Amino acid sequence: MTNPDPVRCERRGKVAILTIDRPEKKNALSLEVVRCFHNLLVDLEVDQELGGVILRGEGENFVAGADIGQLKARDVGDALGAINGGLFHRIEKLPVPVIASIDGYALGGGCELALACDLRVATERAILGQPEVGLGIIPGAGATYRLPRLVGMGRAKDLIFTGRLVPAEEAHAMGLVDRVVPAHKLEEETSALMEGILKQGSTAIRLAKLALNAQGGTSEASLAIEALAQGILFESDDKHARMGRFLERKKTRES
Repeated sequence: MTNPDPVRCERRGKVAILTIDRPEKKNALSLEVVRCFHNLLVDLEVDQELGGVILRGEGENFVAGADIGQLKARDVGDALGAINGGLFHRIEKLPVPVIASIDGYALGGGCELALACDLRVATERAILGQPEVGLGIIPGAGATYRLPRLVGMGRAKDLIFTGRLVPAEEAHAMGLVDRVVPAHKLEEETSALMEGILKQGSTAIRLAKLALNAQGGTSEASLAIEALAQGILFESDDKHARMGRFLERKKTRES
């Protein structure tokens, strides 16, 4: 029996709902998740009937981060290949609005996935952050470029340098999320936001997104620098030691 795809796509009219379905792993981003996302985007990128995309996680978390077991094994070639960053860049470039529907944890790569979306709706219990420096690496999938554009350079440095996690209300106050709603209303409020967008001129929305994303120049140079820095860190002893300790603590908690 084959395992089901870790990302499923549900179509509701003009809206595609993409759900990361690894609740037992808090929807951590694995290579299989990235692969499945890419496969789904092949059709979505050229779908002229598509009006918007909602990204969500199954269960009580959005995405708790990257799969640390896989991340520990990555080297400089993987960093330069921008495994997660390439996917998030592709999501950012979708011609239609993309809304992140965030419950629970959106950490590390999960927060970067949310940053690549156009809008972010979070529950009151959501927690966001970029804790990568605690593992001896940096956010390597777009946060050094996208986070300052949302919250300002000072706050971005605060979040990345300290690795601290922020609750939804603080994230909203700094501009990291756009709306905070009760957990039981997350799907309703996210859908209502998308419905409001779909009532507008579809071509106007597509061109508005294109123009807004072009502001401040392209992201390619910033993302290339980020990937170079990550490549160096992927080879460091500190990264391997810190991720090894993380995995040992995780193994102890699960045993």
